[in-house]
Amino acid sequence: MSDSPTAPVPDRRDPAVRAAIRTALSVSVATGLYGVSFGALAVAAGLDLPQTMVLSLVMFSGGSQFAAVGVLGAGGAVGAVVATAGLLGARNGLYGVQVSGLLDARGWRRLLAAHLTIDESTAVGTAQRTPAAIRAGFWWTGAGVFVLWNAFTLAGALLGDALGDPRRYGLDAAAAAAFLALLWPRVTGHDRAARTARWVALAAAASALLLTPVVPAGVPVLGAAVLALVIGVLTPGDDERSPEATIRPDRLTGPGEDTR
Repeated sequence: MSDSPTAPVPDRRDPAVRAAIRTALSVSVATGLYGVSFGALAVAAGLDLPQTMVLSLVMFSGGSQFAAVGVLGAGGAVGAVVATAGLLGARNGLYGVQVSGLLDARGWRRLLAAHLTIDESTAVGTAQRTPAAIRAGFWWTGAGVFVLWNAFTLAGALLGDALGDPRRYGLDAAAAAAFLALLWPRVTGHDRAARTARWVALAAAASALLLTPVVPAGVPVLGAAVLALVIGVLTPGDDERSPEATIRPDRLTGPGEDTR
């Protein structure tokens, strides 16, 4: 039996789709390169090559992966590894709630979308302004990061000793710089949506900084995410939002498209 109908394949001739793909590719490269660091650290923590690659392929969440090898390298028990990595990975569940209505994936595509729902794919996808560009941004970023992250994880695991500390190449800042580039247009405007975004960003950052010294790893990220969600729920809607505002599923209608 075939899968349920899915959204049409994005037309790469569409300027918005092409722009989304370019952004996806640049973010994929910036994020994938940092996989070198994970591969090297995983081997240094005592994992062999197959274990390192299975962890990267199956977990596929950079923050959780680094947390897991960090606890292992410090001699932590399996329970501590699972708890720490799980707390950091829980944010992907929050992302899933946001992107599921935008992608409208069905069948095996829904399972694949769940696996590819990470910081980068969510950020690039939701930054777009049309339904086709949102889908292109999400899928191209998710697939691009998955391929490059695992390829560079393999390189790091094989060549870790020869490469030395990846931070000296600036790889530790590459992913953060890519996120800042995606966030910046949303917080620099002068309309109501941009002002709200600035306050949400500042409040979330402040809460994460305050929680970091007193709670386990992963909790500050979840606390900041929950705070942002609460502010979003309590903030009155505005039918005259600018294009930079967060895209809602019920507004994702374009020529010849629906949101089924």
